[in-house]
Amino acid sequence: MMKSSSSECKPEKLESTHPLYILYTSGTTGKPKGVLHGTGGYLTHLYSTFKWAFDIKDSDVFFCTADIGWVTGHSYVVYGPLLHGATEVMYEGAPDFPDASRMWQIIQKYKVTIFYTTPTALRMFMKFGDELPNSHDLSTLRLLGTVGEPINPEVWKWYFKTIGKEKCPIIDTWWQTETGGMMISSLPGLETIPLKPGSGTRPIPGVSISVVDENGVDVEPNKKGYLIIKNPWPGMLLTLWNDDEKYKTAYWAKYENCYYSGDYAM
Repeated sequence: MMKSSSSECKPEKLESTHPLYILYTSGTTGKPKGVLHGTGGYLTHLYSTFKWAFDIKDSDVFFCTADIGWVTGHSYVVYGPLLHGATEVMYEGAPDFPDASRMWQIIQKYKVTIFYTTPTALRMFMKFGDELPNSHDLSTLRLLGTVGEPINPEVWKWYFKTIGKEKCPIIDTWWQTETGGMMISSLPGLETIPLKPGSGTRPIPGVSISVVDENGVDVEPNKKGYLIIKNPWPGMLLTLWNDDEKYKTAYWAKYENCYYSGDYAM
């Protein structure tokens, strides 16, 4: 079969909104929903955010610990790196098996330069102590990232000091299955800004956000409110599979002409 196969795969011409995949998520609005993403906009969003956030270069070795069945795995293990022809590490199994130093062994062996993981994983690594990462050569790292949930300042500082040796910036990224890719993050590929432990910093270019109260009025600085997105963006979901009405009521009904994320912010 391989001998008779062509080494070329001609691309198929598609509409930009042609469905690319459906990913089910529990999200923030109840039972699991089939989030439908398109082709052109989604891939454009990933190409841009992967470049901006990770400042990706030909010399980099990228390592994201996310499962491919999760949106982070879809977006930043599969599509984002492929769009840039990036070198990346993929692994299977658990991050602490066969032993608790597995992540640091991978970084050392493959000379990883960019490491993207979750606060939950970092808290687990912290529990194992500093001796494990300190006994491995992590000097190739130049950029660290977090995804999936808020990172508390204590964990952020440990990540910065113990793993990054106080030389690697940390990008704290906020986004959702529904958004397709990063929406809030510092962007080393575009600019250098001060980093604050536990803060996602600013929205990416082209994204307009607000933090509002129950009535849609902007809250004062340092006050908790609902995070909304005020304009369309390339990676946004097209709809919910077989449930257009739920798509409208869950995301677009609470605040007129704004996307309701279901998350708090301040």
